[in-house]
Amino acid sequence: MKTIVIYKSKTGFTKMYAEWIGEELNCDISSYENFPLSTIAEYDCVIYGSRVHAGKVDGIKEIKELFVGCITTKLVVFATGGTPLEAKDVINKIWQRVFSEKELKTIPHFYMQSGLNYKKMSFGDRTIMKTLAKILGRKKIKNSAETGCEKAIANSYDISSRKYIVPLVEFVKEQAKIL
Repeated sequence: MKTIVIYKSKTGFTKMYAEWIGEELNCDISSYENFPLSTIAEYDCVIYGSRVHAGKVDGIKEIKELFVGCITTKLVVFATGGTPLEAKDVINKIWQRVFSEKELKTIPHFYMQSGLNYKKMSFGDRTIMKTLAKILGRKKIKNSAETGCEKAIANSYDISSRKYIVPLVEFVKEQAKIL
C-alpha cells in the first residue's frame, strides 16, 4: 500500500510525529507546503497531520476538499496538541468541530499530545497564550478547567512520545493487510 504522511507544523511537534510515523511505516513524508497536491491520487493512503489551533485542526478543511469524490485514496488524520490524552471530552469536541457526523465515522482520526513551544510560536499565537495566562492568573475564583489551563500554558513544555503513534501505525498496517 503506497502511503504518505503529509504534515503542517508550526513549532515542530507535528513534524516530529510525522517523521516517527514515516519511519514506522517506511513511507514517504512531506510538508504540506512542499507536497504537489495534484499527485495525491497516486497514494493508497494519505496520513495528514497538523496541530490543534483555536479548537480546530489546522488545514483540515483544505485536506478534506482534496478528497471530495476521491474513492481510491484513504485519508487518515492525526492532530497534535497540548491537551492531555485523559481529557477525552475536550479532544472529542475538537473532532466534532472539524468533522461532520458522517466523517467522524468514515475518516480515521488520532490525537497525539505534544506540548507548547513559545520560542517557535508566531508572535500572534504567543501573545494570545500569554494574555490568556495573565487573565487566568488575575482571576480570583477559578473552576478546575481554568486552573488546569493556567498551569498548562504558563511555560513551554514537551509531553510528546513515540508511544502515541502506535494506534495510528497499527491501524494503517491493518488496512494494508486488507488491501
